Amino acid sequence: MTRIKSLLFTLSFVFLTACTNNLKIVEESTIKISSEFKTVETLQEFKTYLDKDSVNIKLKPGNYQIDKANNIRFLRITGNNSHFDLTDVRFMVDTDLFSRKDLAKSNDGNSMYCAIEISGKNVIFQGLYIETYGNKSGIQSKNKIFNLVGDNITLKNIEVRTAGSNPYGYGSLFGLGGGDVKKMNGIRVGYPAKNVKLLGCKVHMRAMGHAIFLQGAENTIIEDCHVDGLLRTTDDILKETSGYMFDKDFFAKKPKHKHKPGYVEGTTIGLDGKILPGEIISLSEDGIRMYPEYNGHQTKNTIIKNCTVFQMRRGICTGLNKSGDKVINCEVRDCVTTGFNVGNNDTLTNCRANAKFAEAFGVPYTNAKNAYVDMNILDSRNGIANNMLAKINGLNHDILIKTNNEDFIPKDMVIKFSVWEGYGNFNPKANMHATNIKLQNETQATVILYPGNKNLNINSKGPVKAMQN
Repeated sequence: MTRIKSLLFTLSFVFLTACTNNLKIVEESTIKISSEFKTVETLQEFKTYLDKDSVNIKLKPGNYQIDKANNIRFLRITGNNSHFDLTDVRFMVDTDLFSRKDLAKSNDGNSMYCAIEISGKNVIFQGLYIETYGNKSGIQSKNKIFNLVGDNITLKNIEVRTAGSNPYGYGSLFGLGGGDVKKMNGIRVGYPAKNVKLLGCKVHMRAMGHAIFLQGAENTIIEDCHVDGLLRTTDDILKETSGYMFDKDFFAKKPKHKHKPGYVEGTTIGLDGKILPGEIISLSEDGIRMYPEYNGHQTKNTIIKNCTVFQMRRGICTGLNKSGDKVINCEVRDCVTTGFNVGNNDTLTNCRANAKFAEAFGVPYTNAKNAYVDMNILDSRNGIANNMLAKINGLNHDILIKTNNEDFIPKDMVIKFSVWEGYGNFNPKANMHATNIKLQNETQATVILYPGNKNLNINSKGPVKAMQN
């Protein structure tokens, strides 16, 4: 009898399992049907869905030229709850569009030109490779490829290559915008954007401008993304026999700040404004950058994870923000102003950088508080124009500096406290200080203490030296 009951139980279990599995199959089938993509074969047809809600559109793989537009935002995705799959699609954007004065302005009060704007809610946009051609600069410095201003947008596996700025080849030597300087930026996430995700995106900067930057956005996640730019030595520039800088007799735009009259965004120039040999510049601006706000709306709650930035001006720049950002398992190499720019309440966990051309990281601001930095120093040999491993100012920081190989750090490299040198600190009235800071220096680099230090807790393998004014 017991064996019969057991058999009946087993049969019942099998029956119920089969029913459940069938139910799952039905549910999965239903989900699959409801999320099927409609494939369109032309760019013109693709555009007809950009303002529609609840569409799943796949554009046929191929190359598409964007050389016509009605608005300064060339393609505008305004619909909600939609998914656009552009895997194996390449957009070629004519840079001439960025100088067209006859295009309609957008009604948000912002005059920026961009190739693609996403302002809808719950939008996934994936797979596209997009680049500019024509190499013509626009009529402003706000030009960009993507402008993300909607809620719950996911940009996934997008690859961007920028070109078309003026003058290109000289980085920030002629200023940061305005006048002759016309930029071409990569991806902007800006107010009123919330809950935006950049996943697996790549930005190759071949123009003056920022690769990825945030202005007034909330709850942004930047994960598995990569940025790269190009570097150039001033020795190479000084060899020019024609062109933009040759025509100006190799004089850069002199900086406005009085405390560092010979410093331009990581590059030392002569006090007369003429560029010097032996220096290096990035031809673009920052890799991943936080602006503190946009029109009074604060940038906050940003997470940057598993990202890499190579050969930019600043690598990952969260220090200008005030709310505190999280940077996790990120790597920065060969940047010329600073690798990681760290600020108020920032947390850097398991991060890596070299110091070939600028400090691996800096907490440069005297009003920055409560930063946490866990930094592994990468191979910093064979660099130029830098011997500072890190600079530390401010209050209540907890910092760990380590390396996998002591040979990675040249003997003359130092860690500096309470220092004007390097990026930041352009206010000559600032009271330089480093207060209540814990440093665990697991490298042989010397720690230099300038006047203005108080209550430091330093445990260092390398020497610790106090300097006088």
